[in-house]
Amino acid sequence: MRFRIVLCLLVLWGSCIFAQNKETLYDFGDLPQSLMLNPGTEVRFKRHFGVPFLSQFHVNAGLRGASLYDVFADDGRDINEKIETTLNKLSSNDHLSFTQQLEIVNFGWESKSNRDVYFSGGVYQELDVIGYFPKDFAVLAYQGNQDFINQPFRFSQVNASAELLMVYHFGYNKRVNDKLTFGARAKLYSSMLHARSARNSGTFTTVETPQGNNIYQHIINNADVTLRTSGYASLRDIDEETSSAEVKKAINKIIGRALFGGNLGIGVDVGFTHRINDQLSVTGSANDLGVVFYTKDVETYRARGNYVFDGFETPIQFTGQPSQDFVDELEEAIPLDTLSTSYVTMRPLKLNGSLKYSFNQYEDGTCYYCIEGEDAPYLDAVGVQLFTQFRPKRPIYGASLFYYKRWFEFLRTKITYTVDDYSFYNFGFLVSTHIDKINFYISANNLLDYTNLAKARGAAVQFGFNVIM
Repeated sequence: MRFRIVLCLLVLWGSCIFAQNKETLYDFGDLPQSLMLNPGTEVRFKRHFGVPFLSQFHVNAGLRGASLYDVFADDGRDINEKIETTLNKLSSNDHLSFTQQLEIVNFGWESKSNRDVYFSGGVYQELDVIGYFPKDFAVLAYQGNQDFINQPFRFSQVNASAELLMVYHFGYNKRVNDKLTFGARAKLYSSMLHARSARNSGTFTTVETPQGNNIYQHIINNADVTLRTSGYASLRDIDEETSSAEVKKAINKIIGRALFGGNLGIGVDVGFTHRINDQLSVTGSANDLGVVFYTKDVETYRARGNYVFDGFETPIQFTGQPSQDFVDELEEAIPLDTLSTSYVTMRPLKLNGSLKYSFNQYEDGTCYYCIEGEDAPYLDAVGVQLFTQFRPKRPIYGASLFYYKRWFEFLRTKITYTVDDYSFYNFGFLVSTHIDKINFYISANNLLDYTNLAKARGAAVQFGFNVIM
């Protein structure tokens, strides 16, 4: 049983998704989706409209610290040895996350009264999940506490959150002068589901009693574990036996929350592009500087207290043996309280920046996307990008080198090499086609890992269709 529990943890770890860095799309001004990463991107088109539900689908997949290959490789080693090696490799700062985005609609247009102003707006759905590896309790489950006398197992390692929400946004992009473009985007969040467990405290420790003879004392000290939820309480009775009518009712309830019937929040994106000279430019942006207020369908579960018990081994067994008496005593000593208290959470703030050098200026008079009165764009560019995302324990960082190439009027590409928390050899590629007014783009990173996905520490894909004029 211990084997299966830890193996499930590692499989879950190896199949989850991380980090929202879109290094190939950032500062790719040929696409309107670049405005979602930097509302101050230089806009070279007059209007755009994303194909509904198809203008952008984005998902990242990967793992920090280990891979499925580390556990399941056919290398002749015993699987128990490989699990133990992987456990030793992972730390409580390693984390998994899942971030998926789907654009429902995306549109934009140039102001009729001021050609230097570009408006954009739309709606997208986002799922964001992050969880830190609870190493202490994974070790306890797999190895037991026999070799860890007087060593505390910390409840603070239990740290995770998940949220499903809809985002409504409207952006303003202003070309202030030939050197500076500034932008801002207002956001309204409508949360459908949310769960968070953080800032937990307390320890579980096994100590040898003065009597000796393998008599131990197992101590839960100052335990304080909290799980906040919103949108869950009214849905928890839905299970496999529920009638189709009740399932339909639950789905309608979630859809209603997406349409401003959920817990609401506000946020803002800001960004800029500054041309140091005709060929050198610097950009920067901050995304999701905002909060969500949880006041509806809220339940908080909190367990606090102390408990001491004696015995040869802890009654917290992972062998399937019954231990109901212990559970009853534990619940009496550390009761689980259910509260209905409103709470507020910050959105995961993301920062981007880049330095770009452009060269090989476009000289063909048939440049369809050149702006009247301006110099033709450059066909090539190289540069560096930086990315930071704030997470519960510490920020996530990434740095990228990139090369942009405009092959023809209908074909543009971007290649990136990224170093981040997950990989030192992350190569990405984006290709964007422009046939008349129809645009299709597709992007992927961690390309070297696609040859053996079991070894992959990360993989990301995004694609979409737009009408650009």
